[in-house]
Amino acid sequence: MKFPITLYKDEDGWYVAECPIIPGCLSQGETQAEALINIQEAIELCLEVRKEKQMPLTIDYLELELPISA
Repeated sequence: MKFPITLYKDEDGWYVAECPIIPGCLSQGETQAEALINIQEAIELCLEVRKEKQMPLTIDYLELELPISA
């Protein structure tokens, strides 16, 4: 299964990775590569917990296109 991921560098220099279709599923790392490895583990653990609690595994994810003026 494919999961969307957001990845950004925070004010302390850490890379933060989040899976927006799984509420509360985020992780971090000192490098992008480390953050991506860590979010994979976080996704697996979040899905396991949500399954045990009989919660939906993911929530709806939609994209909205907005015109942005420069």
